[in-house]
Amino acid sequence: ANPRRRCEQARFAEHRAGVGGDRPMLSHWSRSAVPRRAALRVFSSKPALELKKRDGTIVASLNKNRGFIDYERSAEPYRPPAERLLDWAEINLAAPAHEREELKRQTARCMDCGTPFCQTNTGCPIHNGIPEFNALVFAGRWQDAYNNLKSTNNFPEFTGRVCPAPCEGACVAALVDSAVTIKNSEYAIISKAYAEGWVIPEPPKSRSGKKVAVVGSGPAGLAAADMLNRQGHSVTVYERDEKPGGLLMYGIPNMKLEKANVQRRLDLLEAEGIEFKCNVEVGKDVSTKELQAQHDALLLTVGSTLPNDLKIPGRELEGVHFAMEFLRKNQYALFTDREGKLKSQWSGTKVDAKGKNVIVIGGGDTGTDCIGTSLRMHCKSLVNFELFPRPPDARAPHNPWPAWPRIYRTDYGHEEAAHLQGADPREFSILSKSFIGTDGKLTALKTVNIRVEGGRLVEIEGSEREWPCDLVILAMGFKSPEALIPSQLSLELDQRANFKAKYGEYATSVEGVFAAGDCRRGQSLVVWAINEGREAAAKVHTFLGGK
Repeated sequence: ANPRRRCEQARFAEHRAGVGGDRPMLSHWSRSAVPRRAALRVFSSKPALELKKRDGTIVASLNKNRGFIDYERSAEPYRPPAERLLDWAEINLAAPAHEREELKRQTARCMDCGTPFCQTNTGCPIHNGIPEFNALVFAGRWQDAYNNLKSTNNFPEFTGRVCPAPCEGACVAALVDSAVTIKNSEYAIISKAYAEGWVIPEPPKSRSGKKVAVVGSGPAGLAAADMLNRQGHSVTVYERDEKPGGLLMYGIPNMKLEKANVQRRLDLLEAEGIEFKCNVEVGKDVSTKELQAQHDALLLTVGSTLPNDLKIPGRELEGVHFAMEFLRKNQYALFTDREGKLKSQWSGTKVDAKGKNVIVIGGGDTGTDCIGTSLRMHCKSLVNFELFPRPPDARAPHNPWPAWPRIYRTDYGHEEAAHLQGADPREFSILSKSFIGTDGKLTALKTVNIRVEGGRLVEIEGSEREWPCDLVILAMGFKSPEALIPSQLSLELDQRANFKAKYGEYATSVEGVFAAGDCRRGQSLVVWAINEGREAAAKVHTFLGGK
């Protein structure tokens, strides 16, 4: 019975009355209800590890002033491929490989930069105070590190797992050595915060009387809802799926972002007073005009959901699927397996890779997720086609620091495929020419190798090949949001069919209607969605008369 915890619980109980009374979700919230892997960073009490410099010299204490010189980068590893391929659990280790002192050694590498590019737009879009929270971790001030982190990042448990870490690409230490393990620090801070009970519902003390509808519950929508709720506005989030979370719940597979971690944050947001209305498709189940009439402002965060297609001969054959169809149906099946019943929006079928020769067309995070998912379904073989040449191992002259380093990387799915098949699954400079089939079913994919000449892709004569396959997954990105909502609102679109709203302003061509995230900027990262959700919320707040 910690007095501090009793005080926090009493404060929360006082706020409850002003935020919807005894709403069902409030009674469900428990600070002890931490998902299995959330306590990842509850460090053991084993004796401290020997502190060594990169040259092997043992030191009595860490020297932060020379940290980036004295200590080498050592990132937290994932679970071994042989282990993690047997389940759908997160690829992160259930127990930390890095003890407290190793994390301290890694944060000692964070330099006293004159200009920390890691927190600029070339690095972290939400401008996390990276040098500050690294210094606090180094000093052992974990709760202060958490308070620093949450001041800029609504969902560090998401970015600490799925973000590709552009902050590390812009790290000043990377000019002369390897970048600081910033993503690991962020993950460690939020994991410890949950485990220690520092993350609790904090409903606003009063309400403004203004109502805001947020359409879409992905990272942009959730971030905006969180910020608007903190300002005291009554926020209702509309989601057409069974569960809120959008991309976080259905698009990113469980092994990369366990859904218990998403649900934990959703429960927290609901406990703070945000209302979620699921199974409601705006434009069909409720019109946009109705939402406008019922709310003082409307914020569209519906994402970019129309995929790029591969319109080549044979596209109609059975066995060719979009990546998001593949990933979403598998996630629905996982929910069903856990809860023992079918979901109303799931037919009971999924795109199954078991026993099939699989080709994933397209790289990036989505392509990697399709690789990892196919392997866990026990596919027979897997190959990944990328149109462009293999990236260099180090920055090319036309790709200078602090821009995102376009270099050759091995992600978790590539590592898993190499473990099972003995080689990296990627084939570069491959152009797909046609799908081949028998009796309406896919049997092969015809390709040709290409090279770059004068900035153009040129086919290499005599390099044609047929690849046997039963399943092709198109992971070639997304082009725009769907057209229903903008047509009902008569919204102006940009040349890419995204909702037209100036970055930094977020107001659309219709007064009182705002847009943020991928539906405005195009396909992007979760951290950019959070950035836009936060900034759009500030503009909506100003529109509603806030200061």
